[in-house]
Amino acid sequence: MSHNETTICAVASSLGRGGIGIVRVSGARCIEIAKKMLGHVPKPRYAHYGSFFNQDGVEIDKGVALFFPAPNSFTGEDVLEFQGHGGILVMRSLLESAMALGSIAAEPGEFSKRAFLNGKMDLVQAEAVADIIDASSEQSARSALRSLSGEFSEQVNALTKALIDLRVFVEATIDFSDEEIDFLASGEVKLKVEQIENDIQNILSSAEQGAILREGLTVAIAGKPNAGKSSLLNALTQVPSAIVTDIAGTTRDALKETIHVNGMPLNIIDTAGLHMSKDKVEQEGIKRAHSEIEKADVVLMVFDARDKDPDLSILPSGVIDKPIILIKNKIDLTDESAGITHINKQTQLSLSAKQQKGIELLRQELSDIAGLSDTGEGVLLARKRHIIALEHALEFTQNALTQLNNNASELVAEDLRQAAQYLGSITGEFSSDDLLGEIFSSFCIGK
Repeated sequence: MSHNETTICAVASSLGRGGIGIVRVSGARCIEIAKKMLGHVPKPRYAHYGSFFNQDGVEIDKGVALFFPAPNSFTGEDVLEFQGHGGILVMRSLLESAMALGSIAAEPGEFSKRAFLNGKMDLVQAEAVADIIDASSEQSARSALRSLSGEFSEQVNALTKALIDLRVFVEATIDFSDEEIDFLASGEVKLKVEQIENDIQNILSSAEQGAILREGLTVAIAGKPNAGKSSLLNALTQVPSAIVTDIAGTTRDALKETIHVNGMPLNIIDTAGLHMSKDKVEQEGIKRAHSEIEKADVVLMVFDARDKDPDLSILPSGVIDKPIILIKNKIDLTDESAGITHINKQTQLSLSAKQQKGIELLRQELSDIAGLSDTGEGVLLARKRHIIALEHALEFTQNALTQLNNNASELVAEDLRQAAQYLGSITGEFSSDDLLGEIFSSFCIGK
C-alpha cells in the first residue's frame, strides 16, 4: 500500500512517565478515529479539551485534542494529536485504540518521511528535524535550525539550477556547432563554471565544519605507561573517570568520555600505555589502543617532561597523516611554564595535567584544528552523505573546466549533468528508495 492509503500512529513524546504525553496519528482515517475516540471532529487548529475513549467507548483519559486537516499539517495529510497524561498505561491505551480503529504503528521517522514525500520539506530539512532533537550543544542546535529553515537547501538548489542552466546552454551550442560564433570560446562559460566551483567549495567547507559540530572530533590520548595520560583525560573532562596512580600500566582498556569545546563534541579516548609487554592482558590492551589511535581524528602523544623527546616509534603506522599534538606533561616537576610551539607543522604543548596548567591551551588548539569559531555562525549542520555528494559535485565541476580547455563540449555537458545530479541528491530531488530508507530509519518513532 502507498503512504496515502495507510494511517499511521505513534507516541510522539518521550517514553516513560511524564506530565504530558502525545499520541500522533496521520492519514486518511484521522476523521473516523476522531469521531470514535473523541465523539466529534475537533475544529481545525483549535485545542479541544475533553475525554478520550477507546474503541469500545470506555473513557481512557482527559486531555487536549488537535486536528490539522490536509494539506496544512506537518505530514501534508490529516493529522490528529491526543495530548494526555504522560503515563505509560495511558499512552499505550491511546495507541492501541487508534490501531484498533484502523491505523498501524509508524516506522522510525515515518512522519518526517511522509512530510518529505508530500512536499512539505526537502530531505535536508527532514534530516534537520532529527538533528535538532539530537543536538548536544547550543551551536549545533542553531546550525540544525538554519538547515530546517531552508538555508542549506536554498544554497544547494541555487547551485543546482545554475549547473542545469549552464548545461542547457552548452548543449545548445553543440546543436548549433555549425554557426560561425563559438560561444564556449568566449570565456563566459568558463567564468560561470569557475564561480560554481568556488561556491561548491565554500558550501563544502561549511558542511565539513558542520559535520564536526554534529559528530565531534575523536581524540586519542597515547603514550608510554605512567606518562600521565589518565591525568590528562581527567583534567580535560573535569571528572575523575580514569584511575590515577604511580603504578605503570593502570589503564588496561580504552576509556571514553565526551566533552564540549566551543560547542563541538570532543570524544576523548584514554588508551593503554604503549610498550613491549609479555603480560597477555596488557598485550590485548595495547592492541586495542592501536586500534583506537588509528581510528582517531587527532592524537595526543603524551610524554614526561623529564624525557628529552617523545618516542614516536611506539605509535602505530596508521597515524602518520593524522594531526599529532605532542603533550609535554608534568612540567610541575621541571619548573617549566605552560606554553605551545608550532615548528615545521608539528605542535608541542607543555602542560601539567595534575595542576591543570595549560589545559585551556589544549582545548583551544583542538578547537583550532576543527576549524570552528567560538559561535559557529554560518556553519551548516551536515551529514557524511552531504559531504560526499558535495565532493563529487566539485570533482565533476573541475572535470568540466578541464574539458572546456580541451574544447570537448559533449564532455562538459555530461560533467555538468553529473554535478547537478549529486547536488540534487542532497535535497532529495534525485534520491533512491534505499537512501530514503537508510536516512529515516535513524529517526525516532514519533517523528
